Parts: sequence; structure tokens; C-alpha cells
Amino acid sequence: MENQSASPAPDAGWRHSRLARSLPEAHGTVSVPAGAGFWRKLLAFSGPGYLVAVGYMDPGNWATDLAGGSRFGYTLLSVILLSNLMAILLQSLCAKLGIATGRDLAQACRDHYPRPVSNALWFLCEIAICACDLAEVIGTAIALNLLFHIPLFWGVILTALDVMLVLFLAHRGFRYLEAVVVSLVTLIGVCFGLEILFSRPDVKEVLGGFLPTAQIITNPEMLYIAIGILGATVMPHNLYLHSSIVQTRKYEPTPAGKREAVKFATIDSTLALMFALFINASILIVSAATFHKAGNHDVAEIQDAYQLLSPMLGVGAASTIFAVALLASGQNSTLTGTLAGQIVMEGFLNLRLRPWLRRLITRAIAIVPAAIVAGLYGESGTAKLLVFSQVVLSLQLPFAVIPLVQFTSDRTKMGEFANPAWVKAAAWLVSAIIVALNAKLLYDFATSP
Repeated sequence: MENQSASPAPDAGWRHSRLARSLPEAHGTVSVPAGAGFWRKLLAFSGPGYLVAVGYMDPGNWATDLAGGSRFGYTLLSVILLSNLMAILLQSLCAKLGIATGRDLAQACRDHYPRPVSNALWFLCEIAICACDLAEVIGTAIALNLLFHIPLFWGVILTALDVMLVLFLAHRGFRYLEAVVVSLVTLIGVCFGLEILFSRPDVKEVLGGFLPTAQIITNPEMLYIAIGILGATVMPHNLYLHSSIVQTRKYEPTPAGKREAVKFATIDSTLALMFALFINASILIVSAATFHKAGNHDVAEIQDAYQLLSPMLGVGAASTIFAVALLASGQNSTLTGTLAGQIVMEGFLNLRLRPWLRRLITRAIAIVPAAIVAGLYGESGTAKLLVFSQVVLSLQLPFAVIPLVQFTSDRTKMGEFANPAWVKAAAWLVSAIIVALNAKLLYDFATSP
């Protein structure tokens, strides 16, 4: 019992010497073979990165990537690449924070900031999780509608039942949860590998799209979608999630053991996020090669993409494969969203609710606006709500990124694991880019007629 209730004494930079374990029911439950070779240890540490990568390919990404590809061709591939590189850096800092200090990001914020600041950060994070959950609800409902012709309104209501799936997997063990997530991620990858083959994009144009242009900043419409892509790619709640679930591994609590754990956790998340880059880029590439090339520049809705893919590509299965991948994406995001909500509430408030109750609360908050919009405005309204939810995520992102960079750059808190000068510079540059993009978006909103 003692092993689950308290963590080892932290470095002197923290206010409290003992904190409750992050995600206590899974903490240290995955063994790491002592004396094993590189590949066996990598396999033991592999898993958390894919749970994090799920958030980088959730239904919110689909809406922004489809809109970006159909309207602007391959131009916004550079934003997807930049966002992914930012994500790799930030997630590596999350892994290091969790392993080196025994704290997740939410616990670190509660330990460091005054109570009013900590509560404000918690409130903003809950808004981000609700926005993310909203995207999952809408994406899953759309997939159910496309595959089984279930009305959007009832599809939204049915998404509340995924609580049972989460509870079942949680009781089976953390490795079972990881296995299901990796399987669904693989399914999504196979689906979009096929879609790429069907759409036959121009390789030269695709490669050119990964080079950034000034037009992304100067064109307000392009900037809006670019920030939506940023918000859909670098997920605020993923920073909290990753800093916790890396602690599910039973590594040696010595400096050498922690260094090894940080190394393998970083490899795990980097490989997983490169796979997420493939998925996100594939969605935009398929949209650009299929819709933009044919002059259909207004395909921003998932339903429209589904209806048009098969006839435009001349492949009968193209639309069904697209919808299957969407359903897998929505379900995967549900699993990780559950964990993120639990970690944030427990970390910031030191308040533990039963997982099913926590999930029902967040699901209800997401289902109510989604059900209202689906009932009143139908497909068009849900598509706009999906893109808007990703912009909300992006606006919340600085409030998670800045504390993360601050903590991991502080030698009194991190000791020998503190960021070296070049990592610190890169991390603060990423933070500055995120803040600047959001400021530009707010300015455009305020000055638009």
C-alpha cells in the first residue's frame, strides 16, 4: 500500500516532499527486464508514446486537415510537419518531467504555483479536454452515421456507452489498453496507406508542401486553419497524460535507471509521433490530391469527403475505408481522453473520482453542445463545431506548454535532468511561436468586420 500512496522525496526545488502517485492503479505495473538488450527494453518501454500519438490523429485533425487540403492544396503540409516536430520536443520534456521527478505536469503545477493560479490552469485544462472530447463525440457519431446510417443525434448519444469499454480495458491491465490502442492505430495507418495509393498524389508537389511559405501567416483564412492544425496536433491534455503514463514502467529509481527510462521513453514517443505525422499528412494529401486538384475547394466536412472519395477516385471501397479509419480514430481518442481527464483532475485538485464517474462528467459536457448542434444544424453545424474545437485547444496550449518548459529547465527541480542550453532555447522558441500564432488569431478575430 505504501508503494502506491507516496513517491520518493523530490529535489529541493519542490514545495512538497511527498505526493500521491500519478495514476496509482497503474503506477509501476509494467516490468522492465533487468540486464536485457536494447530491443527487449525498447519493447518494454513501448506503449505510452502510442497512447499519446492517438491525440495527434483524433477526429479533430481530420476536419482541419481535410479543410486545409481541399482549400489550399499541399501548402499546409509544412504546418503539420512543424507541429509534429514541436510535439516530439514537448512530449520528450513530458517524459523527462514524469520520470525524473515522479510528478505529472498537473501535480507539478499544483506543487509550484499558488492555489489561485493552479486552479485557473486546471479550469483551462478542463476546457481543453472538453473541446477534445467534443471532437471525439462528433467524429465517432459521424463515423456511425456513415457506416450504419445512425442519425447524428443518436450517434452522439451512443458515444456515452464507450465508458463501458474504458472500464473493461482498465480492469484488464495497462498493457491490454496499450495493445488495443496500438491495434487501432495500425488499422488507421493501413486505411490511409490504401487511400494514398488510390489518390495517386504528385510526389513533387507533396515534397514542396513541406516547405513553409509566408502566405500561411498573411492569409487570415489559411492562418485560421493552420492554427486549427496546430491545436489538433500539439494537444494540451497530451502533455499531462504523457508525464503520467511513463511512470507505469517499473524502472530503477536511481539516476542511472531514470536516465535509461528517459532515453527509451523518448524513443517510444518519437517513433509513435512519426507515425502520427504519416496519418495527418496522409489525410491532407488525400484531400489535396482528390478534392483540391479537381477544383472542389470547399470540402471541409467529413461527410462530404466520404460521399466524394469513391466516385472521384473510382474505387468503391475508398469511402468505407475512410469511415472505418474515422471510427477507429474516435474510439482510440476516447480511451486516452479518459486517462487524461483522470490525471488532470487528480493532479490539480488532489481529488480522486471513480473513472466511470469522471468519464460521464466529461462526456456529458461534450455531448450536450454536440447533441444540440446535431439536432438543430445537422452536418454543417457539426463540421464547424469540430474545427472550432481544435482552435479552442490551440488557444489553451500556451498554458500547458509554458509551465512544462519552465519546470524542465529548472535545475533546482530537475537536478541533472534539467534541459541543456540548446533544448531550453528550442523549447522556449516553440513556446514563443505558439503564443505568437494565438495572438495573431485573436487579433484577426477582434479586427474582422
